[in-house]
Amino acid sequence: MPVARELRSLDIDIPAQPDALVKLSLLLAEEDVNLQAASALIESDMALAAAVLKAVNSSLYGLKGRVQTVQQAITYLGLREVSAITFEMGLRAAFPPAPELEPIWQRASLRGMLMGRMGQQLGVDGWAAHSAGLFEECGKAVLFRHAPEHYRSMLRAAKTDVELVSLERAGFGVSHEALGAALCESWGLAAPAVASVRHHVDVQAGGDIPPQVQRSALLALSAVAAALMTDPGQLEATVQRVMPQVPLDETLVLRAARKVQAQLDDARAHGR
Repeated sequence: MPVARELRSLDIDIPAQPDALVKLSLLLAEEDVNLQAASALIESDMALAAAVLKAVNSSLYGLKGRVQTVQQAITYLGLREVSAITFEMGLRAAFPPAPELEPIWQRASLRGMLMGRMGQQLGVDGWAAHSAGLFEECGKAVLFRHAPEHYRSMLRAAKTDVELVSLERAGFGVSHEALGAALCESWGLAAPAVASVRHHVDVQAGGDIPPQVQRSALLALSAVAAALMTDPGQLEATVQRVMPQVPLDETLVLRAARKVQAQLDDARAHGR
């Protein structure tokens, strides 16, 4: 999908989707996904497969034994989570390593898992939810790659993403939300995931979900995940604020959020 004309005029490059992820996207779009073909595709890229297995074996996923192959990872975690980890590794690889980006990737991994698992429990598209969480801050990586020194100073100066967006628009004429949404579009993510990336800063800061957003549950889950990650004490207030705007039950959302958080806490507590 082409990048919007107003973004092209800014001369800010958006990385192309890696070939392996293009092929994986096509496999995932099939009605009856071939699990063996998916695992073989991931394993065909040795660097990507190694990164996926390293991530799968981290304490974040809480597996009791060490996973040796992508096929084993799919058996234990399911294709959705393994595919999401693959996209995470592909996204990381699209940008040069930098200490400033590492917290972004760490938050992306956790946020994607939170949103994906909540979505799955609530009957929301788990893959779209996981993707939205994973790509939420990717526009920051685009701006960092475009102007490392300038953007590094912005990251240091901004205390919140609202402040950061203001600095970005003044300095670059575009925000990381818009660039992130453009990257999502060019990589073929679902429209609801793109909308979640485009509008997450305002909704997380207390704004309403824009009425034109379709399948707005993803944006609501983004706000819930943000509360879990930054201030769990605000979880109930966030759910009460956001859920009346979407077709999700507040009680069920709270239950799903607490269950997912408990799963992660348990995995970390046991050092798995």
